[in-house]
Amino acid sequence: MSDPFRDLDAVAQAELVRKGEVTPAELAEAAIARAERVNPRLNAIVTPLYEKARATARDAGLPRGAFHGVPLLLKDIFGYSAGDPYYMGMKVLREAGFVAPHDTHLVTKLRAAGFVFIARTNAPELGTIPSTEPLAFGPTNNPWDPTRSPGGSSGGSAAAVAAGVVPLAHANDGGGSIRIPASTCGLVGLKPSRGRISFGPDLGDGVGGLAVEGAVSRTVRDTAAFLDVIEGQMPGDPYTAPPPSRPYREEVGAEPGRLRIGLMTVAPAGATMVASDCVAATEDAGRLLASLGHEVQVAHPAALDEMETFQHFGIMFATSTTRILDGVGELIGKTLVQDDVEPFNWALAEMGSVVSARDYLRTVDWLFGYTRRVASWWADGFDLLLTPTLPEPPWTLGGFHGIDPMLAGLRAQSLCAFTGPFNMTGQPAISLPLAWNDAGLPIGVQLVAAYGREDVLLRVAAQLEAARPWAGRRPPISA
Repeated sequence: MSDPFRDLDAVAQAELVRKGEVTPAELAEAAIARAERVNPRLNAIVTPLYEKARATARDAGLPRGAFHGVPLLLKDIFGYSAGDPYYMGMKVLREAGFVAPHDTHLVTKLRAAGFVFIARTNAPELGTIPSTEPLAFGPTNNPWDPTRSPGGSSGGSAAAVAAGVVPLAHANDGGGSIRIPASTCGLVGLKPSRGRISFGPDLGDGVGGLAVEGAVSRTVRDTAAFLDVIEGQMPGDPYTAPPPSRPYREEVGAEPGRLRIGLMTVAPAGATMVASDCVAATEDAGRLLASLGHEVQVAHPAALDEMETFQHFGIMFATSTTRILDGVGELIGKTLVQDDVEPFNWALAEMGSVVSARDYLRTVDWLFGYTRRVASWWADGFDLLLTPTLPEPPWTLGGFHGIDPMLAGLRAQSLCAFTGPFNMTGQPAISLPLAWNDAGLPIGVQLVAAYGREDVLLRVAAQLEAARPWAGRRPPISA
């Protein structure tokens, strides 16, 4: 069956609507048809919103923003959408039939941009592990190899985008949850700077400032244009990133100049071994950047090798998980018990419950110091750091359940070795699909910029996209 929209990115789809060559209803129907074809094989979508999407797309009052009429998937963590089911991968919320009471500021901005929400996507329970295999909904399969993980926690969104259901999808990142699934699914995944996007009206920030909202997409220009829509301070936000000097969309195609780039292929603090495929992909990206006129040298911030990082990262996630579970109980009027929660998250919350206020504040102070120590490397003259996104290619599903929670935590920590540090510092980082290994699996590389410098990342990402296009690659499971 012919589908003229399947290979178009969101910017191109919006342009067709503006020209009157297609209607929002036609785009919605095509996306729904694609979802129905591939989701039985992927389990990327857990809450279809198809009838609501059809009504929204037919509504003459649909806002005529930058993405007027473009279909979008919402990840089922954060991103409340009023009147829609919201589960965070939890059986207890699904059994309670919980429905979001209002939009978050992010979703309000997405509606104003003209997006049509067609479904909510699968995610690991609470988003605490980097592989999308919640017990409540079952695993999401990677469209490049259904025995493999699509990463997490935005794995449902990434699998659906990679399979062509929609051109981009909502995602968020507290330790790598945008960049990791972008890497495993062959997509673009930008983690913006801390405070760039509001978590209001319910939260001041996510996971103590580690988490940030964003998207996974197939093109750099979609990522840039999406960031233009969602960025910016909202009333009452506790802090915000410096505003851009011009729209991010204008950075795509702009000359980045000659940049000084550090290359790092050994995991921070020796946290894990790095697979040869991932090292080779990163070194190849370094050579490509050098061929484009940049100065690339083996170098990285010394602070990345501090062993205390893992302890403090764990404290932030454990205390946050304790509070989230309390909050879920408040939402449904029930005190959660162990059977309501996956073993890893229950163990994490138990750890968080015994952290004293003094120790929590000690971690906060340590993170401030760590951020300054890492950031000084950029202040001393480097523009970007180049690393693998992941220490290994996409892994086999099923490795996070039925094992001791401590082992699951160590496994998660190793997969987040290159991504987690920049949630701690709040710096923007992007994963780009520049390589595929001999098994046909995507291998992402990560670029990290100084705080607030998404503009630099987008210029270089667009330069790399032009030099080594990835848009024509399609996974075996594809709409």
